[in-house]
Amino acid sequence: MEEKTTHVFTVQEEIQQEEQQYQHYTPKNFVEYIGQKSLLHKLCIYIEAAKQRNESLDHLLLFGAPGLGKTTLSHIISKEMNVPIKLCSGPMLERSGDLVAILSSLQRNEILFIDEIHRLSPCVEEVLYTAMEEFRIDVVIGQGIAAKSVSLPLQPFTLIGATTMSGKISAPLRSRFSIIENLEPYTQEELQQIIENTAAFLNLTITKEGSLSLAKASRSTPRIAKKLLRRVRDFSQIQNKIADGFLVLHVLNVLGINDEGLTKQEIKMISVIKNQFRGGPVGLETLAAILSEDEETIERVYEPFLMQKGYLEKTSRGRQIPKEMEKQINLF
Repeated sequence: MEEKTTHVFTVQEEIQQEEQQYQHYTPKNFVEYIGQKSLLHKLCIYIEAAKQRNESLDHLLLFGAPGLGKTTLSHIISKEMNVPIKLCSGPMLERSGDLVAILSSLQRNEILFIDEIHRLSPCVEEVLYTAMEEFRIDVVIGQGIAAKSVSLPLQPFTLIGATTMSGKISAPLRSRFSIIENLEPYTQEELQQIIENTAAFLNLTITKEGSLSLAKASRSTPRIAKKLLRRVRDFSQIQNKIADGFLVLHVLNVLGINDEGLTKQEIKMISVIKNQFRGGPVGLETLAAILSEDEETIERVYEPFLMQKGYLEKTSRGRQIPKEMEKQINLF
């Protein structure tokens, strides 16, 4: 029994060390944060003004594709404001009481970060209205005839909401955010710098050609770039090779990703439309049947990047390859 306990403790320590190592190459301030220059400039002004007034930062809504750095940016904001931050997600807050407990525990000017805020239930969302505007919450005490509403004051706080689907946020909730900002996709140069900085923390030697190839395949997203880099590190370590352009392309090939970041399933989808349906249009249901995928996966996972790259467009009759792209597609 003692040996088993010791073994579990050792594994937990290794997990914690890995998490700490990962945190080391996460940006800790605006200087280290790469990309989003316009947004960072505005945030610096908002934060400095709030600190001079000794007030909480206005409520902030961040939206954009997954992996662009919304959570990381929220941590940096808390450090720049010199206040703690509490993290939760919309699906976790099932009852209004869950949110009331969190809000009542916040200290002055503290930050509450809610990821996937578009997935808040209506009853939980309603608690936020007065909390955000008036820094108070209304609680019903008792039941039946004896029930009464009590207004509880809250410490001034900042709510940072993050979402990948800003259109699903209700108008009343959206209107209560004073700052609403969109995180833009990253440029190839920005991703290359992120990759090289991360490689340095991982003690991985990567060439300019290697970081460039990896940046091109990272779908304009830092999170994807870092994930791919960790797989490159594995191959570099086992094969005792420098992470040059050849090794990176080899790793991408093993992972089923082409040099533009398209997966095998995405390539197959475009190939089906191009070859079997002469460029389209083809219905979503038909595509789902041929690809053996559900329609939601195609719409949410495959289509956004294909449309971003210009390989796909939606019409009233179905999905099709844009005419100007048909002759340029030589992937298939």
